Amino acid sequence: MSVSTFTKDPDAKLDYQVNWATWLAGDTISISSWVVPTGITQTTTSNTTTTATIWLEGGTIGRSYDVVNRITTAAGRINDRTIRIYIAEQ
Repeated sequence: MSVSTFTKDPDAKLDYQVNWATWLAGDTISISSWVVPTGITQTTTSNTTTTATIWLEGGTIGRSYDVVNRITTAAGRINDRTIRIYIAEQ
């Protein structure tokens, strides 16, 4: 699976969502957590039964950050998805 890449201004505070609906195939998200590297700041997270959302701010211009969403489903499956946030003036 390819990594989704987003460009973010270092002064922006934005939300990013991972839609797990197709992969879940009727299962649901029970737990969603995020692994956020040093240098970019997680401000808020939330999830529904099929999506996971994170709000991010900060970052250093010219740097990319791989942010990982890990879910556990009601059936006990565990999976990760990575989004890449590239920081640039916009």
